[in-house]
Amino acid sequence: MMTRRTTLACLGGALIMPMLACTARKADTAVDYADQGVADEWMRQWMNEAGKRSPTGEQVPVGPLFIGRFADPVYYLREPIGWRPGRGEIGKHEAVEVPVGFVTDFASIPREFYSLLRPDGLYAYAAVIHDYLYWDQSLERDACDEILKLCMKDFRIDFATVTTIYTGVRTGGWKAWADNAELKRRGEKRILKRFPMDPTIRWAQWKVQPGVYR
Repeated sequence: MMTRRTTLACLGGALIMPMLACTARKADTAVDYADQGVADEWMRQWMNEAGKRSPTGEQVPVGPLFIGRFADPVYYLREPIGWRPGRGEIGKHEAVEVPVGFVTDFASIPREFYSLLRPDGLYAYAAVIHDYLYWDQSLERDACDEILKLCMKDFRIDFATVTTIYTGVRTGGWKAWADNAELKRRGEKRILKRFPMDPTIRWAQWKVQPGVYR
């Protein structure tokens, strides 16, 4: 004869076993994000889907941000990144592709505005895009600044911060633009084909090494 306790135990088992089976199936199909390659692929997929979530339409950052750093606060891209215009912006702005190896120090954003931004925050992606545009200088400076603003919006950076940073680069970005033009005139390069293996190497040391540029 089944008591109330044994009846509940049987019912509990009937409920728990399917749940355990379901959990096991989920575990079988779960992605192991301890695998860096899998994690990187997940990030790529996430970024490719980001345009569907972008509040500004289909314009979207292209590719996750993987950067290396010299001993001083100068960085280089370990993977290419980019940005493409969305609905309403095609024809107004060109797609941007930043090559692997691009060296950036975020200098295109005036330093006095850094207090508004976390160095590792969402703005970093937009800042690298902007730095590259300021180095390449194939677009007019106002177009570069507009792309910075749109890219920050893609990351849902708050309106006040976007407006402040955009105003800052429009007001003070001319100096970084002029400095880059002068550095390029002197022959400086910013696209690496070799990355430093020594974490104590500074950018000033690495940039004079032979055979490091594309």
